[in-house]
Amino acid sequence: MTDKLNQSLTEALWKIYNRPDSPEPWAMGGNLPWDDPDFSKRMLREHLDESHGAATRVTKERLMQIDWMWKKLGLQPGARLLDVTCGPGLYAVEFARRGCEITGIDFGPASIAYAQNLARSEGVANRCTFVQQDVRHMDYGNANFDAATFIYGQLAVFKREEARALLAQIASALKPGGKLCVELLNQNRVDKKHNTWWFTDNKGLWGNRPFLHLGERFWNEEEKISIERFHLIHLETGKLDQITLCDQTYVVETMVSMMKQAGFAAVEVYPAWDNLPLYDAEEWIVYVASKTC
Repeated sequence: MTDKLNQSLTEALWKIYNRPDSPEPWAMGGNLPWDDPDFSKRMLREHLDESHGAATRVTKERLMQIDWMWKKLGLQPGARLLDVTCGPGLYAVEFARRGCEITGIDFGPASIAYAQNLARSEGVANRCTFVQQDVRHMDYGNANFDAATFIYGQLAVFKREEARALLAQIASALKPGGKLCVELLNQNRVDKKHNTWWFTDNKGLWGNRPFLHLGERFWNEEEKISIERFHLIHLETGKLDQITLCDQTYVVETMVSMMKQAGFAAVEVYPAWDNLPLYDAEEWIVYVASKTC
């Protein structure tokens, strides 16, 4: 081991040792580096891994959700659907196969490239538009979409004021009577204990060379935010990456109120994915909101 590597590892460990006891909400942006090309490639690998549903649910469960949303959103062939944080297009392309016209938005370059290729391979590229963009900057006002989806808890990775703005943006993109499906973690089921964990690996979401991962989870009771702080030491170089991920949780009454303030007239609430047999259904609450006519 070289002196330079020894020094880098020592500095990394001291930075971890001297870390604040508890991170401030939204420290260092409070989100994952979705648009980093290398991270995006690794995240895509997790999306496509059928051994788990941590990034995208496995095919069997995904198809059950799509069947459910098809009915609850009143979709039919020719309907125009906005998929917010579409990932690699696994939901969007299936909706397109059923006849929908799709606009999907995601910040990950690898996911968008995969979605475009998937649409071509499935013969539905003419019905799919995929855009690499931070959804906070999207602008589809008066686009007259029939429906929109914002699933797998992605609304929660934004601050409250950003979430309010996103709901309003989506409402403006829908035609009168159009519907939005939002999936969020059930606040009552969120882990509110301070947890720590560590592991080593040489392939995964955090890197493709040997690394040490040190993780911490905190609960901010005042703001109802789950905060995860990750320390990643790349063992061949001593480089330290530190990432903080925030999940803003909501009680049902707050989310319903936010949706109505954004321009939705009615909101239906479905705890546990309306009892779909998903492995983690109990962790989630699904909202289906109808835009004011």
